[in-house]
Amino acid sequence: MVERQTVELDGKTAVTVCFTDARDGDFRVRDPQPGLDAARTAITAEPWSWIVQVHEAEVLTVEHQGHHAGAVADGLLTTSVDCPIAVTTADCAPVVLIAERGVAVVHAGWRGLMAGIVERAGEQLTATAGAPVQAMLGPCIAPEDYEFGSTELDLMADRFGPAARGITRAGTPALDVPAAVAVACERAGWSAPERPPSTSDPRWFSHRTRGDLGRQTAVAWLHKTGDDQS
Repeated sequence: MVERQTVELDGKTAVTVCFTDARDGDFRVRDPQPGLDAARTAITAEPWSWIVQVHEAEVLTVEHQGHHAGAVADGLLTTSVDCPIAVTTADCAPVVLIAERGVAVVHAGWRGLMAGIVERAGEQLTATAGAPVQAMLGPCIAPEDYEFGSTELDLMADRFGPAARGITRAGTPALDVPAAVAVACERAGWSAPERPPSTSDPRWFSHRTRGDLGRQTAVAWLHKTGDDQS
């Protein structure tokens, strides 16, 4: 069920971050399913900002509730309170960057990582919200289940170093997405996040390992300390 974490910022403001799993509902925005609004409201009733993701490096700034809902991008950031910002994933990495006065959420597949989505989100966030506080990484595909073409893997290793290389269960070359995200976070000024569970676990949707169409979500929002988080 929903993994909820709250990080205190300045004594007056905090950020709450939620990572869902398949039991919380299907949060896909392409071909949305009945129950999407109810699944969102069960986490937070404030209007969400969400995006149509295209594996690139566009990061949009959310200034009010619902701002940019349905826009094409792969990241959102905000310094405004009570403005939930969200990305959806099945195997790609949901990354949350928390700064002194703001938060960003990022959808990071291998193409987005190559394009610098994490670094761009970090740069934009620090420019508007102050110094880095914490990075979080939600469930994503593990190298054991992510066989990867040699040409693209060489490109990722050139970009993120040898840690990006992994091995599948069958012993074939793989991409280590969490390791690449960790390098990208460190380059953006954040400490590497904890390594997450793999979406190969049936608790989460996985398009690569099971052909799932559903999507989990990562959603974060700023709020005044002491506000009801239900």
